[in-house]
Amino acid sequence: MLEKFTPNQRLFVAIALSFVFFIGYTTLFPPTAAKNEMNSTQKTHVEPAAAQSSATVNPTDSNATNVAEVKTVATDTLTTINAKEFTLKIDTLGRISSVILSNSKHNGKDGKLAELISSVGAKPLQMRFADAALNEMAAKTPFTSDSTNIALGENGKATVVLTQNLPELSVTKTLTFYSDGHYDAKIVLSNEKRYSLYLGQHPQISEQMMTVVGDMVYSGDKLTTIFKDKDVKERSLFTDVHFVSAFDQYYALIIYGFDPSTQVTVDRDANSNPVTYLEGTANFTFNGYIGPKEHKTLEAINPVLVNAIEYGWFTFVAAPIFKILMWLHSIIGNWGWSIIALTVIIRIFLYPLTHKGMVSMQKIKEIAPRIKEVQEKYKGDPARMNAAVMEMYKKHGANPLGGCLPLLLQIPVFFAIYRVLLNAVELQGAPWIMWVHDLSRMDPYYILPILMGATMYYQQKITPSNFTDPLQEKIFKFLPVIFTFFFFTFPAGLVLYWFVNNIFSIAQQYMVNKQFEAARAARHEAHLAEKHHEKD
Repeated sequence: MLEKFTPNQRLFVAIALSFVFFIGYTTLFPPTAAKNEMNSTQKTHVEPAAAQSSATVNPTDSNATNVAEVKTVATDTLTTINAKEFTLKIDTLGRISSVILSNSKHNGKDGKLAELISSVGAKPLQMRFADAALNEMAAKTPFTSDSTNIALGENGKATVVLTQNLPELSVTKTLTFYSDGHYDAKIVLSNEKRYSLYLGQHPQISEQMMTVVGDMVYSGDKLTTIFKDKDVKERSLFTDVHFVSAFDQYYALIIYGFDPSTQVTVDRDANSNPVTYLEGTANFTFNGYIGPKEHKTLEAINPVLVNAIEYGWFTFVAAPIFKILMWLHSIIGNWGWSIIALTVIIRIFLYPLTHKGMVSMQKIKEIAPRIKEVQEKYKGDPARMNAAVMEMYKKHGANPLGGCLPLLLQIPVFFAIYRVLLNAVELQGAPWIMWVHDLSRMDPYYILPILMGATMYYQQKITPSNFTDPLQEKIFKFLPVIFTFFFFTFPAGLVLYWFVNNIFSIAQQYMVNKQFEAARAARHEAHLAEKHHEKD
């Protein structure tokens, strides 16, 4: 059936159907690929357990339990740290057992304050010794703390010293917490013992379609390796690591600032979810962060941490787009109007190409009857027919693929903006106008999706088409309804972008149509004048 469409129509239908399938499939079946590697100038080192370095805890050792399997242990709170943006608790095993965000914009769908530490699996700063007997003793021996309750000022910091006394070994954790959510850590052992330090399980607050959750290792020369939930198949070993992150859509647990020689291991648990841990030393220093993946916050702490904001394959487009969006917001002060301003900039950038494509489509529409005549004339000789058709295109300056390039360029831009607006925690609780109170969530009254669908339909109506089959035309015109249906659940910020983009497309198409109507009218008047002159 598609062979009867024009090249531009076939491309548009293919893109639209691919988009619908892509969005629909990921809605029903969230992505579960194991890794996503970008700029892979360094290969991930993957080895079986038997080949691990002797300095690393080996789950197959007879004297060690499986470090990937971590049971949640009920403990008491040892130290509580209260800051303006969060409340952090440390338990008697020396772990960060709870981080609750105070700002209501981070609340989950249930309306409860966001808890960033998972109730299951490993917790940040949890240690696991290779010696099974020592590890069992450590699990039964509580840490002591020099502070039980600390209040952090807005730009303050506070240091907590935790101590655990084990037979023939003492463990000291010196932790300095800052009001922006990051901390400095130093672990000192009285003598050498093999152990692993856990990153902790990722937050489980929010997850929308097409978002990625799991663990990330950022290493080497800008190599990003992502391990998604439910699909970790083997143990992976890394060195020269800049940071490790356990993340969901908006939040992350990050450990960074450790020595490049530190070995990082990503293992799998019983559910094939990632479990990340670092090779500890007797004198181990590093830094950490627990909180929202806010670009400005991460950049202020350490510029390398902005790479923890995951945009997927479209990072090369998404990262600069988000920087432009932040710059616009610094001027305008409202994320909704900033999205509209960003759309204007993108449309200006693409204007020459989209104009050329629209003009080409108009020319094809004008010569369509002649093309049909040529096709009928040479239908028994395909080679001659194609040559005659191409000659006619050339004669009238019409490019059959002229409308394709603008559409193709908009694909990475759209998905880049999709990932930007989907992963931008800055949009949480950000209002636009009237009924849109949170650009990170769906429009509660479906006004924007309906407007988007209506403008998409009108855009189709004024765009040149050459359908020969009524059924094809009905299918083509039904696409705005399908898009509207899927956009119901999209973040309002993304729907706003698409709606404004449609408005500009309509305006541009309207101007091109008017130009061709004026040109046709001028030709018609000239033809009448010529006929009148011949009669005289």
